[in-house]
Amino acid sequence: MSSPSTSSSPTSITFTRPDDWHLHLRDGAQMASVLGATARQFARAIVMPNLKPPVTTTAQAEQYRQRILTALPEGMQFEPLMTIYLTDATLPDEIRRAKDCGFVHAVKLYPAGATTNSAAGVTDLKKCYAVLEIMQELGMPFLVHGEVTDPEVDIFDREAAFIDRIMLPLRKDMPELNIVFEHITTRQAAQYVADADSHTAATITAHHLLYNRNEIFKGGIRPHFYCLPVLKREEHRQALLQAAVSDSGKFFLGTDSAPHAKGLKEHACGCAGCYTASHALELYAQAFDEKGALGKLEAFASFNGPDFYNLPRNTGSVTLRREEWTIPDELPFDQSTVVPLNAGDTIGWRMQS
Repeated sequence: MSSPSTSSSPTSITFTRPDDWHLHLRDGAQMASVLGATARQFARAIVMPNLKPPVTTTAQAEQYRQRILTALPEGMQFEPLMTIYLTDATLPDEIRRAKDCGFVHAVKLYPAGATTNSAAGVTDLKKCYAVLEIMQELGMPFLVHGEVTDPEVDIFDREAAFIDRIMLPLRKDMPELNIVFEHITTRQAAQYVADADSHTAATITAHHLLYNRNEIFKGGIRPHFYCLPVLKREEHRQALLQAAVSDSGKFFLGTDSAPHAKGLKEHACGCAGCYTASHALELYAQAFDEKGALGKLEAFASFNGPDFYNLPRNTGSVTLRREEWTIPDELPFDQSTVVPLNAGDTIGWRMQS
């Protein structure tokens, strides 16, 4: 898995400190186990609210934020950007409180049953239109897990079906609602966002830039490559790469790093999610290097996200050096371990301390 190297390829790159616009931190001791990996690389992160129970109110988001800051390793600087979990019962007044508090930066849509801890998610988006109208009015971003949950729709087609069934009607009804189409995985989603106006953006994970669905089955079932939305065909990976390295400001970095204990991944009914926080920037550098587009990484990782969220760009910097190193087989995760994506493989870029 080492990076391609040519005489014209740089041996190191330095760019503005980036942010992660889609992150799962979990909670308690598990969160404390993985928080430092993100804070080492990223100045800020949009923190997902799908805890048990989910973070559905501003008060709960404030409490979760304080737990994150308390667990932050000494000497590290990191700002958690909080979100609240949309349900059928969310009220417009809750959105007003979230907007006024200053630390909640978005509202998250999980279609009920779409992914990990989504049972409390939205059953019918029409039930939430009063809330979405307030979000549109206040400029509160709406983060969507863009898959339908209709069991008759093939798992590889659920993102494309979401565009037709959900996004197009929603956009017709609320054209000025700021929407982030999260962790896009298909050519259709990349094209939809590219063609949309400035109120629509998308995050892309490193694993969807680097791998297609064959990776899940190399030599047998490989559960640590299983995520939702699932990896897709090579044509979709190539479309995502092209979107990421384009000059469009609509695409930005969102790791969707999702740690699960090793035993819950390597299980008869394993959890969805790839853990990439420990080496996220190196993976993105790998992907951009594949396209010969390392010069485009700064905009994707450091500029496009804060510009869409109307937040200031960071002022610090990070440096990645072309250096081969081996990704650990396992990392501490509370009383268990978590297996990082590509465990045991060699990667060709390394972030400098």
